[in-house]
Amino acid sequence: MIQMDSNTTPEEILSQIEAIFVEQFDVEPADIMLDAKLYDDLDIDSIDAVDLMVALKERSGKKLDPDVFKQVRTVGDIVDAVHDLLKR
Repeated sequence: MIQMDSNTTPEEILSQIEAIFVEQFDVEPADIMLDAKLYDDLDIDSIDAVDLMVALKERSGKKLDPDVFKQVRTVGDIVDAVHDLLKR
């Protein structure tokens, strides 16, 4: 597992997110696109979203704000939220 930090690029964040989706949620890699909707396209439910937040915290060392994460709808939104968090 690669640790993310303030130098991590959006592309590297996407790669980490893809790994989490494949390993933990059995999502097909081809389905993981920036515009893929978490609930509609990837079948990620609210419990999966909590597990995703935990996995992202483990990889980034930073806790995502639950209020920010509630606004996330697509894979691209996750990339943006994590990138913003890492830059702080």
